[in-house]
Amino acid sequence: MTTYVYETVPQKPGAEPRRFEVRQSMTDAPLTRHPETGEPVRRVIEGGFGFIAQKAAPPPRPCGSQCGCFGQN
Repeated sequence: MTTYVYETVPQKPGAEPRRFEVRQSMTDAPLTRHPETGEPVRRVIEGGFGFIAQKAAPPPRPCGSQCGCFGQN
């Protein structure tokens, strides 16, 4: 089960949205209404933590004596 963050969609100008959490399966459809009050809600996409690793390309290998491109003797 995953915990999702939702917020209410304010119906009046100047009203603040209220956030709440719901545990759902990843295959469950997102909520459209608050489970207790029936107010319209939207799922909040929050930033996560992650990193990107880059692997350096290996240096080119000499192809041997056939082409003579590296290490000519």
